[in-house]
Amino acid sequence: MARVKFLNTYIDSLTMGEAVHTIDRLIDRRNCAYVVTPNLDHIVTLEADQEFAEIYKNADLILADGKPLIWISRLLGCPIREKISGSDLFPRVCAMAAQRGHSIFILGAAEGVAAKAAENLKEKNPGLRVTGVYSPPVGFEQNPKELCKIAEIIKAAKPDILAVSLGSPKGEKFIYRHLKEYEVPLGISIGATIDFEAGNVKRAPGWISNMGFEWLFRITQDPQRLIKRYWNDAIKILPIIKKYKQAGGKTYENTN
Repeated sequence: MARVKFLNTYIDSLTMGEAVHTIDRLIDRRNCAYVVTPNLDHIVTLEADQEFAEIYKNADLILADGKPLIWISRLLGCPIREKISGSDLFPRVCAMAAQRGHSIFILGAAEGVAAKAAENLKEKNPGLRVTGVYSPPVGFEQNPKELCKIAEIIKAAKPDILAVSLGSPKGEKFIYRHLKEYEVPLGISIGATIDFEAGNVKRAPGWISNMGFEWLFRITQDPQRLIKRYWNDAIKILPIIKKYKQAGGKTYENTN
């Protein structure tokens, strides 16, 4: 598959169908693989967060989450084929998992949200096996007892896919630090997707998302949190684009 140099990382230039197929293959390998879905906020974070950069460097699959990344890739002369947002990808992965017999564990989200999302996903995908859900308390990552409890729960559940809804970069860092310990074949950070699937948060209509304005719709849902974040990303991404545009880019073939 073609992996494109994109600013401070690489992105796998795949269609949605190809991405889901690749995830299926990664699960079958049972080698504790993980998927990341960069957006503008991730690109900005990568510039200053060394651990996050290390996570991206070792990721098995990197998929462009958001139209702005597609636009920037065209500007840089290394176009990415398709936007594959986590909120579109995860339902497709669940459908594939139901067909292929892969099981899922959902970690994170507010109390009861993951359970509701699991119910809805199983209703949409008959045969989907959700082997467990757990919503850890705030600050759990600093609590050794809580981490041991999570490890015991996930190891006992033996899922094929660990879907983590802890926000970014916390979700990606949790997967990177613990996936091999849990011996889970595949990890993916799904962010707000779990709220969409539970019906707690309304997602933008497809035509808005396809035009690249999902971020604007999301602001209307949570303006207090998102206006500042999106504004900061918009300001910080400009010098990053300039920096890496001057450095140039390349595409290489990765056949793993």
